[in-house]
Order: sequence, then structure tokens, then C-alpha cells
Amino acid sequence: MKRRVPRLLPWLDQRQPDVVCLQETKLANNAFTKLLGDELSDRGYEVALNGEVQWNGVAILSRVGLNDVVVGIPGAPGFPDPEARAVAATCAGIRVHSLYVPNGRVPDSDHYQYKLAWLAALRDMVGTGPRDAIVCGDMNIAPTDADVFDPLAYADETHVTAPERAALAELQALGLHDVVRDRWPHERIFTYWDYRGGFFQKNLGMRIDLALATGPVADRVRAAWIDRLARKGTAPSDHAPVIVDLDEAPDGDAGPTVPPSSASPPRPGSVRLPQAR
Repeated sequence: MKRRVPRLLPWLDQRQPDVVCLQETKLANNAFTKLLGDELSDRGYEVALNGEVQWNGVAILSRVGLNDVVVGIPGAPGFPDPEARAVAATCAGIRVHSLYVPNGRVPDSDHYQYKLAWLAALRDMVGTGPRDAIVCGDMNIAPTDADVFDPLAYADETHVTAPERAALAELQALGLHDVVRDRWPHERIFTYWDYRGGFFQKNLGMRIDLALATGPVADRVRAAWIDRLARKGTAPSDHAPVIVDLDEAPDGDAGPTVPPSSASPPRPGSVRLPQAR
């Protein structure tokens, strides 16, 4: 998080979001407040935190109210102890969940089983929650083969396996709409690009950062897109922000990539993932 402050604050000033969900803050709550508390307060944001030293960490920033904060997920497993991967709050009448889903590492590993159990607990919590809700964050799952640059490159890797996708589908079966994909059903859309191998410049990415909204919230969506420009420049994150506008869209319906990538899709099977080289 410390490295991203010079990127985060100008982005907040540029985009002026009412609610922001952050993941992988890697800061204890007091360290986060010391680092960013005054800057966020000056911009009108209240903050809900679930942090830990060095790893994980999630937050919600809101300038439209922040009520009924719940840290973590009731009944969720730890590895072995509970990790800082979830925080929820009500912002302007909408239940907002900021999530950092476990990676899973290797299919069928202990980490992978932990991921599936964690997702099951998330589904139970969201299923008993308010009617107006949005589930946001790094889900570490690409919903379909269309959400990766080449399915052959990800064979036998996490993020694309059938059990992970089934767990995500069970969450969506609660009535959650994938608002970016709903708005851009046929476009090549990614939110994450590996730092290595020029993957961003070649647009070899994955769509694993999602905004899943209940019907009443999805009906209010006026724009939903990926802020690809925020992935450029000095010391960027390897993820790009997902922007969802309700009721009105100050930046217009900007589209899934801004500007559109000039890179053409690779020939299937021609690119290997950096970790497989």
C-alpha cells in the first residue's frame, strides 16, 4: 500500500469516486490510518478497515456514509488463523463488500481447498444479507474462458478450474449480476496483467476483479468499465480499477479499456505464462 499512495491519491482526485474498495493493503489498521487517515479525511472519506501486517488487508472508503461495519466473514476458515480478506459496510443504503479471495496457489492443494471453503462461507453471508448489495474485489477467479487471454495458457492453473468457477457461479446464483460483463458481453476485457514478459503492453491478461450486484443495484448501473489508464505509468499495481457508476455516469460510458489496446489476441497455445517458463 505504501508504494501505491502516489498512485491512489491522484486517482481519487481525478475520478472522484463516492465509494472505493481496496484489496491487498498489507497494512495493520493503525499503520493504514497513520499513512492515509488525514489524506482521506481531507477528501471526505470515512474508512472501514480489516488489515494485517505484511499480508492481505481490505478497506472501504466512503464519502456517502459508512454504517454497520462487519470485519471478516462469519464461519469462514482461516489458514490456519483468520486472514484479513473481507470487510462490509452500508454506504448510501447499499451493502458493500470489499473482498480479497484466497489465491488457491495449486489445484487440489490445502490452499485451494481453503479457497473453496472460504467462498462457501462468503456465499452464506451474502445470501442472508440485504436486498441492495454489491460484492467487489479481487475474486482470483476468471468466470469463463473469455475472461483470460488464452485458455490453453492457463491449463492446470488456479483461477480457471471448474470447482472455482462453480463456487463463483453459486455466489452469483443468489441473484448477483456481473455488471461489467453484462454491459460489455462480447469485448476482450481484462483487469490483471502480470508484470513480467510485457503482458500489459501485449494485453495478455485476466478478468479476475469483479463487481457483482443484486438486481436492484444492477438496475441502477449507468456505466461499468475498467480504468486501464490507471495500470500505466510508474510503479502501478498489476490490477486496474473496476469503475461502476449508479444513476449517473460523470465520465460517460467509457468502455472496458481506455484507450482500447492495439494488441491483437495471440495464437492459441503460443504464449506461456511467466511462472511456467
